[in-house]
Amino acid sequence: MPLDAVRSGVLEHVAAFNAHDTERVLAGFTSDAVWITGTDRFEGIAALADVFDAWLWTLDPRLEVLSLVTEDQRAAAQLHESLVVDGQRRDFDIAVFFELDGGQIRLGKVYREGSAEL
Repeated sequence: MPLDAVRSGVLEHVAAFNAHDTERVLAGFTSDAVWITGTDRFEGIAALADVFDAWLWTLDPRLEVLSLVTEDQRAAAQLHESLVVDGQRRDFDIAVFFELDGGQIRLGKVYREGSAEL
């Protein structure tokens, strides 16, 4: 897969996330995608729909790409995440490692600065 397709797939995920558009976010995943964050593991579109749901958007999450490196079908991104928890805006740096297939995310592993718990 061309590296620009990998880069485009990751950037589209971030744009869809920042738009708080669940349907668009889910369209960026393969049907059997796996998403791992902290100790939580979600497999398949149905499970991902429970992650990227209306409740998540109430936190007004935003991502900013600080760096993005691609190789073959993989990408490593350093992101800045901002969201509102208990009325307070909180900021984290996160690293996300992606594996893509045909421009769609097949695997994502998220590592958050400090605790993954909000």
